[in-house]
Amino acid sequence: MSLTVGSIVIRVTDLDAQLAFWTAALDYVPRQLIADDFALLGPRTGAGVGLSLDVVASPRMLPPRIHLDLYTSAQAAEVARLETLGARRVHWSKRPPDADYVIMEDPEGNRFCVVHAHGDDSASDAAGSDAAGSDAVEE
Repeated sequence: MSLTVGSIVIRVTDLDAQLAFWTAALDYVPRQLIADDFALLGPRTGAGVGLSLDVVASPRMLPPRIHLDLYTSAQAAEVARLETLGARRVHWSKRPPDADYVIMEDPEGNRFCVVHAHGDDSASDAAGSDAAGSDAVEE
């Protein structure tokens, strides 16, 4: 059997606002007609994992049970760009000074990390940095 991740689903309250944020943040576009309560987004060009936005009332959980790690070679510039789109940095008192990630949240509080890509070993380097899922994450 062979499985692949086709889409990651994020529960949202304001679909229009979250569509605006995530399409700009990831340069994604709708893959299908947007419904009143659901949107499936994908990369503007090329293949990649989809991002689904699903309007479902759900309590915010801290620490989150799952979060996205977004990789970039231009971390500072991407963090600044995401802040202009409405994302916020999240303070974590136990974040190491040499951490390769910045914890952020989208306009509705869904957590993600912006991870500095270190070349071919970036996935293994960041796998140990699970701060967005730690009990010590603060706002």
